[in-house]
Amino acid sequence: MVSKDQRRRQLAREKLARQQQRRSTARRKAKHRNVVVAGAVAVALAAGAAAYASVGLAGGDDRAAPSTDPCGKPAQGSPSQKTWKKEPAMSIDTKASYSATLHTTCGTIGLKLDAAKAPHTVNSFAFLAHQGFFDHSRCHRLVDQGIYVLQCGDPTATGNGTPGYTIPDENLKDPRLKGGVYPAGTLAMANTYDGRNDKTRNSGGSQFFLVYQDSKLPPNYTPFGTVTGGMDVLRKIAGAGATAPDPQTGNTAPHATVVIDRATVDKS
Repeated sequence: MVSKDQRRRQLAREKLARQQQRRSTARRKAKHRNVVVAGAVAVALAAGAAAYASVGLAGGDDRAAPSTDPCGKPAQGSPSQKTWKKEPAMSIDTKASYSATLHTTCGTIGLKLDAAKAPHTVNSFAFLAHQGFFDHSRCHRLVDQGIYVLQCGDPTATGNGTPGYTIPDENLKDPRLKGGVYPAGTLAMANTYDGRNDKTRNSGGSQFFLVYQDSKLPPNYTPFGTVTGGMDVLRKIAGAGATAPDPQTGNTAPHATVVIDRATVDKS
């Protein structure tokens, strides 16, 4: 006959087993949920909350950080806290040529800007660069599965930062976006378009992404330039991999310390 003491111990063991089973189930569900969130946010390249996902893959799951950081230390300085109530007045010459340079901790990235096809976007990018908005900001998202992009332009490094205004979508029918593919070397804007509601269009701000390998994405993100130098820098950053998805934001940050020390735009 089982004593009361033995019965209590048995019940305690059974209770512990049930608790462990519930925890294990919860962990599995949380892991699945986080991967789904990462796919919906990171792959969609949202500048804020969740946006339309073209594929359900995100980088960084179950990956170890590299033993050494492939990038240097950031220059002294703090990220910008400036915001503006409305889009800056048009000041660029759409018939002129513009180039940009991102001086980063990982190397220099040269860009050619397409003012003729994306005037609002280039005008805003040039304005923010001249205001030092990008200086000392960390590139906060790296996607290295499904699509291949590095996202920058948010001084808060959270994926939620904006300049306080939005700009219209432009150049979405660019012939370079053949077959729903953003080719390697494309510079494009992130936004919060959800793929369903047209009211979420025209939601670009300051966040942009650099495509380092052909990436299949719906043509919802304004292409406004091309990489003219520094693809090796992007590949170095990608080679260091990405972190596991952040459970709150879905961000997969690069393992490399990618900080834009200084961004410049020049007219030629």
